[in-house]
Amino acid sequence: MPAYYPVYLNLTGKKCLVFGGGPIAEDKIAKLQSSGAQITIVSPTVTPNLQAWAHRGDFQWQPREYQAGDLEGAFLSIAATNDRQVNHEIFQEAERLGVLMNVVDDPEQCTFIAPAIVQRGQVTLAISTGGASPALSRKLREALTEDPVLEWADLAGVLSLARKEVKKRGLTVDPQRWQCCITTELLRLAQSGHEDQALSSLLFRLTDPDAPGLCQKLESCSAKRCGGRSEVPSGISSGVSTMEQA
Repeated sequence: MPAYYPVYLNLTGKKCLVFGGGPIAEDKIAKLQSSGAQITIVSPTVTPNLQAWAHRGDFQWQPREYQAGDLEGAFLSIAATNDRQVNHEIFQEAERLGVLMNVVDDPEQCTFIAPAIVQRGQVTLAISTGGASPALSRKLREALTEDPVLEWADLAGVLSLARKEVKKRGLTVDPQRWQCCITTELLRLAQSGHEDQALSSLLFRLTDPDAPGLCQKLESCSAKRCGGRSEVPSGISSGVSTMEQA
């Protein structure tokens, strides 16, 4: 089993092809549509939803079978036909042209796999078992969707504005200080519609060396030295790795 490297792709304006017009292809296209990709679907027939979306102008539909050369200029492709030989031919062309390729339900013919997705506002969680068990990915997605830890996603807008302001001021704020400043009180302010107050409070705690309970050095903060501490909601291990810093 390959060891996949997790990554989020910017597909804005990129040519993406989907081969097949059944329910699986419909699900794949529905997830691609919000990415800003230039989508083309190649299939003699499509589901009623896909037909309606095509007529609405959401993507181009070429009502025919796959032909050699279809992937020329493509960035990404998904093969979701019901013919394994056709899927293999599409995969071979993608390999020759260096096109990112996903052959549905065939990890051996994939250069990328699509994870299970959990979304709340601006936050997206991607879950993958590396192709070992899509059923487990779905189970985890269902569990995380209902987990209260996702409430932290409601702070994304406030944190984004604070990050821009800190950069504008030319300040260096230690990642641990951000963690100490992300509190349930801040979350409740944002959730109750008081985003301006939440932003003001956050910026004060991030940028003022004299903020009570926090380290005086903005660029060198320690949870052990200051009174601030990261709050870990129940059900989430403190050992979770942080892939993205503020």
